[in-house]
Amino acid sequence: MRVSADQDACIGGGLCALHAPTVFDQDDRTGVVVVLDADPAEERRAEVEAAVRNCPSGAVRLQGQGR
Repeated sequence: MRVSADQDACIGGGLCALHAPTVFDQDDRTGVVVVLDADPAEERRAEVEAAVRNCPSGAVRLQGQGR
């Protein structure tokens, strides 16, 4: 599984960091998404999927969505 984030699309809502805090964070200055772990362990799939699903701007993406 790979995650990515479009920092230009990010509106700084912070839901990604709320749902998957070991994978996503926010820049302290801008509030824009920061990917902490682009290749998270499979055990993180549910929280990453929640982060992707709840991102209001669609800025975070998950590749390798199949189980």
